[in-house]
Amino acid sequence: MPERKDRMIVVAATHNKHKIKEIQAITKEFDMEIISRDEAGVPKIEILEDGETFEENSEKKAREVMELCGKITIADDSGLMVDAINGAPGVISARFAGEDGNDQKNNDKLLALLSDVKPDDRSAKFVSVITMVYPDGHKIMARGECKGCIIFEPRGNSGFGYDPLFIPDGFDRTFAELSSEIKNQISHRAKALQNLREILKGNDCK
Repeated sequence: MPERKDRMIVVAATHNKHKIKEIQAITKEFDMEIISRDEAGVPKIEILEDGETFEENSEKKAREVMELCGKITIADDSGLMVDAINGAPGVISARFAGEDGNDQKNNDKLLALLSDVKPDDRSAKFVSVITMVYPDGHKIMARGECKGCIIFEPRGNSGFGYDPLFIPDGFDRTFAELSSEIKNQISHRAKALQNLREILKGNDCK
């Protein structure tokens, strides 16, 4: 796909349609256009997320997809960190209930682990690390966090992942109860992308 004269074409490394939709919505005011791996002609391969940090996984995904398509690539690695269980599920948030798990199983496992934890001790944060890798090999990385707490049962039908269990600080509704417009202003992913944008502006990278 050719670059528009006034916009930078960026390939999203993820297969997750929810993440792509959020990234597209958050970056719509940026001077970039996010396209999917399919649109970029990237082979349908899975990238092993074996890093110990969000930073390692984010860079690995961005770099491997960039090498496959030869285009600027952006990758997000994100997850939930709950204080009462030593920061778990962390980098294995998507696989918390096992490789054959899903959002429902992940949420059920988290609630089971926190069943005896009091409301005041259920603090948590969502973390997102965004990495942009260029064809010449250099990278830009930004991190965003959104603090909040975990409730005792799911609420809301929007969002994905752990959104029905997470209430961000300053709100009385879960991510899954908030509109996408509000979530995309305050989320960990929004903060990471805003930070990335500031780095791009400072570096004049277009």
